[in-house]
Amino acid sequence: MYHPWRYAAPVIIPSARALAAGCVVALALFLVGFGPAVVAVAAPAVSAVPFGHGLKKVHDPGRVTGTIHGHCAYRDHGQLPDPRCTPGSVDPDVTQADMGSTICKRGWTATVRPPESQTERFKYDVAYPAYGTPSAERTELDHLVPLELGGSNDATNLWPEYPPTPNPKDSVENALNAAVCDGRVSLTAAQDAIASDWLTAERKLGLVSAGGGSGGGGGSGAWCTASASYSATYRDYDIYVHSNQPDKTVTATASNGASRTWHTDSTGYADVYLYADSGDTVRVTVGAASCSTTT
Repeated sequence: MYHPWRYAAPVIIPSARALAAGCVVALALFLVGFGPAVVAVAAPAVSAVPFGHGLKKVHDPGRVTGTIHGHCAYRDHGQLPDPRCTPGSVDPDVTQADMGSTICKRGWTATVRPPESQTERFKYDVAYPAYGTPSAERTELDHLVPLELGGSNDATNLWPEYPPTPNPKDSVENALNAAVCDGRVSLTAAQDAIASDWLTAERKLGLVSAGGGSGGGGGSGAWCTASASYSATYRDYDIYVHSNQPDKTVTATASNGASRTWHTDSTGYADVYLYADSGDTVRVTVGAASCSTTT
């Protein structure tokens, strides 16, 4: 469900690119000792600098690095992070040449994932204040570029993902990992696509048809994607619909017979509230497009 109070007013984020790693550590220690509630975390072994395809490179296996400065604003009704705060970053040790021993090797992500004590501290003491998220809110500290695509553990790649798990982004991450390991998509292309917008990453990479979802279809050039998230507060499902069908009627129908009609906004987005059951297939029609999701 969309909660306007969760969206902080944007503030320009000061660049840290010109700072040496030693200055970052010194500043963090100063803030911990003398400033307000700011948490210092370990400096990365390799400075976060632009490289290759534009995403920062940070080698920090097994530990959270960096921090967030300023205030951040969610995008797309909470489904995407602020690109100034969370643009995404990747581990330079994960390359196209060594995928067989890294992201395509079963269990590899467990060897580079930080301990929960670090991720929970970062989530509640750094990410929540930056994104204006109430401490009681349930979210997942998400790697924008997932570890299974070579994402780093740096603050530039971490955000409190809303809505809470289970989240449809997880299936996108799995699909992109499979496509990269199968050789259908290059590693850098997958990293760029998911960092830019995980909602459209599969379509941009040609992994789903123009209709999106499971076997979506519709008129020539018409497409939509749908995802579902349960709201414990209202005991219904939010059916998030993205499409190229602005200002059109959208209908979501669950396999339990429940149906609800709404309309897309000027960008082709709609959030349809539906009393579906867990495990239902929800079929969506919007303008000339159709798609589906599972609750």
